[in-house]
Formats: sequence, structure tokens, C-alpha cells
Amino acid sequence: MSEVGVEAGGFGLAPGDDDLVLPFRAEASGVMGRLVRLGASVDTVLGKHDYPEPVSRMLGEALVLSSLLGAALATGSKLILQTKGDGPVGLVVVINENPGYLRGYASFDRQRIAQLAGVGQVGSASLLGTGHLAMTIDPGGDNNSYQGIVALEGQGLIEAALTYFRQSVQLPTFVRIAVARHYSPVAREDGDGWRWRAGGLMVQQLSPEGGTAPPEYDRLKGDGTGYEPDENWERTRVLASTVEDHELLDPTLAPSRLLVRLFHEEGVRAYGGKAVEARCTCSRDRLRRLLGQFDRAEVAAMADTAGTIETRCEFCSTLYRFRPDEID
Repeated sequence: MSEVGVEAGGFGLAPGDDDLVLPFRAEASGVMGRLVRLGASVDTVLGKHDYPEPVSRMLGEALVLSSLLGAALATGSKLILQTKGDGPVGLVVVINENPGYLRGYASFDRQRIAQLAGVGQVGSASLLGTGHLAMTIDPGGDNNSYQGIVALEGQGLIEAALTYFRQSVQLPTFVRIAVARHYSPVAREDGDGWRWRAGGLMVQQLSPEGGTAPPEYDRLKGDGTGYEPDENWERTRVLASTVEDHELLDPTLAPSRLLVRLFHEEGVRAYGGKAVEARCTCSRDRLRRLLGQFDRAEVAAMADTAGTIETRCEFCSTLYRFRPDEID
């Protein structure tokens, strides 16, 4: 997948550009960041499923978070973000394969979600419950994978991710994510003009060498950020915190313009943006080979009364049908 045409130091994106990750640097403070804007990609993933709206929002958050994190991976590697808990949303899985191919799904208890909605408690924390958030980096080939795990203990997805940054990589980090449905005059094929959009902003304070933060940044501050104050970081974090949800979602506001709006006092510089695309890796041949790992008796037992084996991809909801004699 080719990169979006943004030259270092320039702002070449036209208004309305979607489905990209735009890295940037606040020159005055040295703080690095990424801006994510998802349009068709997030709408494609969420539109494949008949999820309750709170579940779609949570999966949308996970798609943005994986895009913010996965943009730094090498080509051919992938980031797997997964939550598992005892809440109504028992499982969320998002896979981001560099150079920006996204897919994801969620499993949930519809009745429990309806009960929470009835009392107005459908926030991320109540949906996830107690469990864990795991982020796995698979570099591909024969290289070993790396996994970081943080507990889910009454906090939402974004709060758990910030805990991961604080505990695992020790980088002061700010993250803001917005997910919402917008009406489009161009309706989908199903006639519904409402489409999902999502956006996110992340800034991180790196050490002067570009690695993890030095020890003086790691002392608990007691104000929720988890780090000893640094003047440059605090100034940039405050500027980042002024971003509004509608700015992250607005299809008429170019990402480059948003960066200028937020960080013009810092001398913000944008780098080459990377495109993001919803893409599932399932195929009829792949599923046929998977079924072929079972013995003939097991394959025959999978068939329904019409003699057909049906299997549906959890990521894209594509339904595949096989006859037992098609399975090798």
C-alpha cells in the first residue's frame, strides 16, 4: 500500500482525507505524535456486523488505538490488540498488519448490554469488566513475538492502554479517541446513510536519544499522568488535551490543518502519512484447508441436514458453504 503524499515539513493533504495515520513532531518541545482519521475503513469493519451501538463504539476505539500504535511497525509485521474480560463484551480482537490493513471483531452478551443500557451504564469500563488487555507484536518470519499485558480492573480501553505505556514502555503518553456515526448524503447499498467515523490523537514524550523516558520522568506524580512534570511535555500535553471529538471526526477538516490548529505555537511538522484500509485475510481456499485438518467422520458431522457445511468469518462475516466431498 502506498503512502499518502505528505512531505516532511509540509501539509499536502486536502480537506476530507480519510483512512490515514499522520505522524508529526512538535518542534519546540520535541514531543512526537500521531493523528489517525478513519472513514471508510472503520465503517467497513463495523458495518459487517449487527452490533449494539456501544459494542461498535468500543471496537471502533480499538481500531483507532491499533492504528495509532501499529503505524510504527515494520512492513510485514502485525499488531494484535485483544481484550478479554467478564463484562458483557467478553472479547475484542483487532489485527493491524503493516502497511495498515485492519480487521476486527467483538463477542458480547446482547441481553447484558441491554440491561446496562437500561440503567445508563454502557461505558467502556462497564462493558469490559475485569480481565486483561494484551498487545502482541508479531514481527513475522522466524522472529519472536513480543506481548505486553495489563489488567482490566474497572477502567476503559483507553485508560488500560495508558497504563500499558506507563508500566511497560515508561513513556508519558496522551491519547484521545472519538467514534461516532455521521450522516452521509451518499447512502450505502442497503439504503442507510449513517456511517461510522473515528479519529484519534496520541502524543508521547521521548528521551533525547529517542528511546524510553529517563528515570526522572517515571516517578508517580499523583495527578493521573503518572510522571514527574517536564515543562516541554506538560505544555504539549495541555495543547493536545484541547482537541475536541468533533475535530477528530470532521471530514471537512484536513488532519494537517487540525495539527496546525492544536500545535501552531510549537512549530508542528508532519511526516509521510500512511494509508489505512479495512482488509480481511479469509478466503474459501484457506477455510477449506482448515476444515481438511479434521478427519472424514468429523467433517461429515459438521454438515447440516442438507449436507452442507457452513462457516462464517468472525472478522468480515462472509459466509462460506462446502460439501463434505469438497474437503480434502
